[in-house]
Amino acid sequence: MTARGLRFAYLEDGTGPLVLLVHGFPDTAHGWDATMHALAQAGFRVVAPFTRGIHPTQIPADGKYDIESLGRDVLALIEALGETRAIVVGHDWGAGAAYVAASLAPERVKLLVTMAIPHPGGVSRTPRVAWALRHFFTLGRGGAPAKVRANDFALVDELVARWSPAWKNIPASETTQVKKAFAQPGVVEAALGYYRAVSLVRIPSITKQKVAVPAVAFAGEHDMISPRLYEKARHMFEKSYEVVQVPGGHFMHREHPQHFIPELVRVVSEHMR
Repeated sequence: MTARGLRFAYLEDGTGPLVLLVHGFPDTAHGWDATMHALAQAGFRVVAPFTRGIHPTQIPADGKYDIESLGRDVLALIEALGETRAIVVGHDWGAGAAYVAASLAPERVKLLVTMAIPHPGGVSRTPRVAWALRHFFTLGRGGAPAKVRANDFALVDELVARWSPAWKNIPASETTQVKKAFAQPGVVEAALGYYRAVSLVRIPSITKQKVAVPAVAFAGEHDMISPRLYEKARHMFEKSYEVVQVPGGHFMHREHPQHFIPELVRVVSEHMR
């Protein structure tokens, strides 16, 4: 599938209204495998793209990984899939892209569902938040690709464990697909391009816009980002806004699928009535 001049690879399951699942870092579309099946069984057409630069999706020649480009990718993917509207579910960087897509074209997003990232316009820059986001500094530096590749991508496992601190005995299989993607030429540099494109001093104006579509935010009880920040961001939403607190950390959908998936199926089904 081609969108905005890029060849996007994707996984697909089911028929019905479109649900677009957008992954984050370090992850691939395979992170949604269990979620996709459940949503398909509930009567939805579910598509999980590999985001720009993440194998087997094409690496953009222009090297653009800024948050507006990610949001425009979401909108272009909806169109490329032959739809005019979609329920957009985003995790981590996928959540950032989903916020931007809903701000740029609210008429294209029937429901905005975000995970692990509160609306950036509602987050104050406290020391605690800065500590939680310290990886932005390390992953955006020139030496980051070598650090990610070292010791069979050991940093990937370290980040998953740090961001989901209550997840004990994480199966090695959780990061297998990520490591396979990162082993492809240029993919680590592409994945870290998302971080290089961020300025922690100058916040993009698009991320300060209020959301004018119904929204649901999933907050992990043990995430590095406190669930309280999702409530503090409530003023950034002009329509309905629900905060769903679930067990787990940053990777709540993988850590506790038995809790997360039924709640996700519930919220998307309610908004299709």
